[in-house]
Amino acid sequence: MHIAIVGATGMLGQPVTRELIRAGFAVRLIARDVAKTKAMFPNVDVVSANLRNVDALHNALAGIDTVYLNLSIRQDEKQSDFHTEAEGLQNLIRAAQSTGIKRIGYLSSIIIRYQGMNGFRWWVFDVKQAAIELIKASGISYSIFYPSCFMDSLNGTQRAGRFILLVGRSGVKPMYIAASDYGRQVARAFQMGQDKRNQEYVIQGPEAITQHEAAERFIKAYKKEKLSLLTTPPILMKLGRLFSAQADYGYSITDALNNYPEVFESQKTWDDLGKPTTTIEQFAGSL
Repeated sequence: MHIAIVGATGMLGQPVTRELIRAGFAVRLIARDVAKTKAMFPNVDVVSANLRNVDALHNALAGIDTVYLNLSIRQDEKQSDFHTEAEGLQNLIRAAQSTGIKRIGYLSSIIIRYQGMNGFRWWVFDVKQAAIELIKASGISYSIFYPSCFMDSLNGTQRAGRFILLVGRSGVKPMYIAASDYGRQVARAFQMGQDKRNQEYVIQGPEAITQHEAAERFIKAYKKEKLSLLTTPPILMKLGRLFSAQADYGYSITDALNNYPEVFESQKTWDDLGKPTTTIEQFAGSL
C-alpha cells in the first residue's frame, strides 16, 4: 500500500510516520518545506505541495492509495483565516477524488465533543467537526481517529524550558496515550482497511489520570534535567484572550480539556488495533 502523509514533521506526525514506515508501507511525505522534511526522514520520498494548491496536490497524490492527515489550527489563527482543516481539506478531497485515492485517514480529537456542553462554544471545534463531515461526504473510505491527550504534549506544547505548564486544576481523568502507540494503531487500521469499510476509533491510553498526575509522574521519571510544574490560574488567560488570539486559543482549549467528562470507550479499538502499553514513566524514560 502506498501512503501519503500530510503533516509528517509535527509533534504527532513524526511518530506516526515512523510507525507507518516500520510497518512496511511505501510512504510519501507531502511537505511545504522539503529540505526540513528530508532532514527528518532522509530515506523517504518527499514531494512539494501545500493545501492551498489543488494542482500540486493532484501531482503529489499520483499513485497513492491512502492519504493520512495530521492537520491543526495554529494558536494565532483567526476565524476568518485560511484553515488547513476547512478550505485546505476541501482542496485535498478534490485532489483525492480526481486521483483515485481509496482511503483518507484523519486525526481528530475526543474533546471536540465538549462543544455545546456547559454552554461551551468555540469556532475551532466547529471547524474540526465540519472537517469530519467533509470527509464522510467525500465518497472516499475513511479512517477517523479520536484521541485523548497525548503524552507527547507534556514534552511539547505544555513545556516551556524547565517547566511543565498547566492552566487551572481539573479532576477529569484523560487516558493519556503515547503517539508511538497511536502510530502503531494507525498502521494496523490501514492494514485492516484494505477493504472499503469505514473506520472510526476512539484512541485512549492504558490508564485514566488527571493532568496534574500525568505532569508530576512525567517530571519524576524524566532524567535529562530537573523539571518543575507550574500551574497558572485560568483568570489570567481569560483576561489575556481579549488582546491575544493565542491566549484565546489557550483559554478555550484548556476549558475543554479541564471539563470534558472522558470515559473509557476504546475496547473496540484495543480489540481491533491492539492495546497501548506505554506508561508515562516509560515515555519519559525514552526521551
